[in-house]
Amino acid sequence: MDRILLIEDRAEDAELTKLALTKLGFNGEFVWLKDGEEALNYLFGNDKTEALDTSRFKLILLDINLPKVNGLDVLKKIKESHLKAIPVIILTTSKESKDLKTAYDRYVNSYIVKPVNFDEFQEYVAKIGQYWINLNTIATV
Repeated sequence: MDRILLIEDRAEDAELTKLALTKLGFNGEFVWLKDGEEALNYLFGNDKTEALDTSRFKLILLDINLPKVNGLDVLKKIKESHLKAIPVIILTTSKESKDLKTAYDRYVNSYIVKPVNFDEFQEYVAKIGQYWINLNTIATV
């Protein structure tokens, strides 16, 4: 079963994302983590836990403005690890050119600014899912 990892601190955005992907026909596992520290612990483990099986992730959707550990730092850690083949899509409100440059310097696969309109947001997520879940093929990690 395929999985999508969403690293997003806003419950509303997480629910909208899940709803849009479900409407698209994604019936795999949807993992939602609420901050950067939780994401790093989940992906890589820490002194108390081991990393979980990340081999079936088709996609990671990552916000930049996260509590505890910034999304750009999470991106860096992912792309410097055995997980680097998993596509990471930044889905954020930040239009800062500094954030955009840093994300691409750290090998993000795509950078998308979240629209504020509910319907537009769902349309964006559906388009992301259409390509990255249904069309894109990734190497096994």
